[in-house]
Amino acid sequence: MNPVPVDPTAILLIAHGSRHQPANDDLHAMAARLSAGGRHAIVEACFLELAEPDIPTGGDRCVARGARRVLLIPYFLSAGVHLLRDLTAARDALAVAHPKVEFLLGAPLGPHLLLDQLVEVRIDEIGRNVGAVTASAQENADRYRPMGDRMEGSG
Repeated sequence: MNPVPVDPTAILLIAHGSRHQPANDDLHAMAARLSAGGRHAIVEACFLELAEPDIPTGGDRCVARGARRVLLIPYFLSAGVHLLRDLTAARDALAVAHPKVEFLLGAPLGPHLLLDQLVEVRIDEIGRNVGAVTASAQENADRYRPMGDRMEGSG
């Protein structure tokens, strides 16, 4: 059994999810960095769709680790339909499943001055040809065919 943390507040990072596993690995790495920083005793990563763990599993893990309050942090740039509809529904479902735990859904990453500054950094980098995406559109199209194309031959 996991000991109850001193601060029973958990951080639940939520990204969209991708069929491209390295994209999902980025969120797991961020969760590990936040956890290692020592400011947050409980940090979990989860995904809306296309990757595991899903949001209910992520929320359950936070509660199992002793959280009495869970801060749902969307790894989304804006308040689009996923945040306004899907993440609020996930928050509400977690609150029903765990009535003694408070679930708070945060704002998207943008608009925010720090995001503006990050875009400026990326502009400077690409101007110096640092971090450019170099694969051609055809190489990426061949590597990452849409789901519909992958399912035609199955079943």
